[in-house]
Amino acid sequence: MTDKLKGVWVAFDADIREDDAQSLIGAIKQLRGVSDVKGNVANAEDWINRRRIKTELWLQLNELFKD
Repeated sequence: MTDKLKGVWVAFDADIREDDAQSLIGAIKQLRGVSDVKGNVANAEDWINRRRIKTELWLQLNELFKD
């Protein structure tokens, strides 16, 4: 039996301006079965999480290529 989805999340590969996202939001709203689309504003917590992930990856790469 196949599961039924109640929704999906879409993530951009980088933060984009809200007014630049309006055309994407409009296009997604036009898809069949879409009830609503809501934007999520990036905040300081997002930036902190990204920095931590980058730092962690950098440390792992340094450890991997260490002499």
